[in-house]
Amino acid sequence: MSIVDHPGNISQAPVTNAGAMEKTIRRLGVIPFFTNAIPGYSIEELTPKELWFNEDNLGPWDWKIPCIQAGDIAYGKFLWGGKSAFATLEWYAELMNWRRSLPKYAVRDGQQAEVLALVSERGSVGIRDIRERLGVKKSIADGIVTRLQQQTRLITGDIRRVYRGPDLHYAGWQTSTFCTPEALFSGAEAAGTGGPVTGLSASLAATFGAASPFSETVNPLDTGHSPAESYDRLVAHIRRIAPQATEAQIAKLLL
Repeated sequence: MSIVDHPGNISQAPVTNAGAMEKTIRRLGVIPFFTNAIPGYSIEELTPKELWFNEDNLGPWDWKIPCIQAGDIAYGKFLWGGKSAFATLEWYAELMNWRRSLPKYAVRDGQQAEVLALVSERGSVGIRDIRERLGVKKSIADGIVTRLQQQTRLITGDIRRVYRGPDLHYAGWQTSTFCTPEALFSGAEAAGTGGPVTGLSASLAATFGAASPFSETVNPLDTGHSPAESYDRLVAHIRRIAPQATEAQIAKLLL
């Protein structure tokens, strides 16, 4: 059963286009992209099957791009053991506050530290940049980035469509760049790197102008809560969205 059909849900409507997908993300605050431990609680399950990869469009696979480019929606592999998810700034900040307090999400690996240093140096990086710096295969670079996203130390900064062939056809191929949440949302120093990350926040400010959702004097990633309070708020919020979810299912999604 989709949360759209579940009594007490707050999703209100299925995902039928990019605008509806962005509204759903903002309304729910945090939601996995694909099927997960909580039945019905995903963009995949809220989207009619016929809208996925049909002849006219690629559905949510492509609609995620304008959602990410809105500038204040987090996207990355940060839920359910490293699976893709979306979150508004408010709820991503709570997740980050809690995750970074846990020893299991500490930066323990030299390669992870090297990637964070590279991001600090360049502002944002792609998988190819990481492979060149570390001299590793794509699968290894992907794994490092996934782990850093689980730690809430990296997030997807942008996704671009890749056009191929003589007719420059777009068939769903995409390329992503990654940056720190601090760079994307607040322009603060990257945690654990000891240096500033510049450029991305300035770009966002130029895009939004006077209506920018970010302030130079207020850090939007500062929740004002303890890590335990952040976790409790996340659990309570998800329970409101998916009242059928068990404590174990919610913990599996967040841990």
